[in-house]
Amino acid sequence: MKITRIYTTPIRIPLSCFFYNSDWAGTKREWGGRLSRVSPKRPSPILEYVLVHIETDEGVSGIGEAPADIGFFGQTMEAIQVAIDDYLGPQLVGKEPFDIPGLMDLIDYRENSCAKSGIDLALHDLVGKIRGISVSELLGGARRTRIPVAIEIAGGSPDDMAAECLKYMKMNVKAFKPKIGSIPAKDADRLRAIREAVGPDISLRADANRGYTPAEAIELCRLAEKYEVNLELLEQPCEAWDLPGMAEVRRAVNIKIEADESCFGPHDAEAVIRAEAADVLNIKIGKAGGLANAMLIAEIAEAAGLESVLGTAFGLGPKIAAKLHFAAAVKRFTGAVEFTELGLHGPLLKGDLDRALSLPLDEDGCLPVPTGPGLGVELDEAKVAEVTRQPFSIR
Repeated sequence: MKITRIYTTPIRIPLSCFFYNSDWAGTKREWGGRLSRVSPKRPSPILEYVLVHIETDEGVSGIGEAPADIGFFGQTMEAIQVAIDDYLGPQLVGKEPFDIPGLMDLIDYRENSCAKSGIDLALHDLVGKIRGISVSELLGGARRTRIPVAIEIAGGSPDDMAAECLKYMKMNVKAFKPKIGSIPAKDADRLRAIREAVGPDISLRADANRGYTPAEAIELCRLAEKYEVNLELLEQPCEAWDLPGMAEVRRAVNIKIEADESCFGPHDAEAVIRAEAADVLNIKIGKAGGLANAMLIAEIAEAAGLESVLGTAFGLGPKIAAKLHFAAAVKRFTGAVEFTELGLHGPLLKGDLDRALSLPLDEDGCLPVPTGPGLGVELDEAKVAEVTRQPFSIR
């Protein structure tokens, strides 16, 4: 069996609201980048994705997905398309699909982690279908069949953020990650309001998005302890390059410190560990460059005695399924897995899984790991066509 074609479909989904509902509430760096296409000519915020299709000479095909996120990954939808259609994809045409690590080595350039991740997912889906097994089995076997869900909470006033959590609790979400990273005292008030609203049994972690100095991060953690917020994790309190600052925070506080922007690939993971800069590594399939690297980061973390968080990287059905299979196969991760996209748009899938991978959740607050071969999902082509980006025209 040989690969005959690799091509992409660009997806653009308009959203009904902005993420931030109050000025200067939490850092806007990551979210602002995701909404960078807002303009007078395009007033609605949007999310963008790139679907990746792999065809073979025996009629079996695989589907993958790459996140287009200029704010976090620094990669636009157009750049990802060109990278896959014109550069990375053609290098795999004519190859057998089974040696996924070997194929990914052929296109393992320094940049384009998102483009590579889309190809990686499509290869895993394809090989799983050929062999009649799930992606989680390809990754070493499913250790769990249901995955707990966490939702990010955009910055805002304390009352707004608490109300947003309560809204999701009605849909059986039991874990939240509020966006903070502005003034520590005000952020502590936000966390306290959330905890008072949701009660003691809900999982609560926070993401500073590089918004603090080390001293500010320490202040935030001490205030959170004073207010008995029971904060499980503080994600990326300092700049990504400031591993000494992260290590300083980690030594000074009792709350676990998580590296996200400081940890893209396996080499970053090793650098974080050497610097003793974090207790937890945030793993995202897109920033890691695919499932193979994501599993490697998880293994590096485990070998060093660190934990892993499977973080937010918005996606459609293929990406949601890939993260579920990854969560099913990885030996150890911390708490719930982040699926913020569930509150923003549907997965665009056919059949029962379109409902199963959407809100509201079942009472246990979990998503099911798909059981079919490959990723175990099938896109609804009619729904996809409605949000496929049309060719640009100057008029």
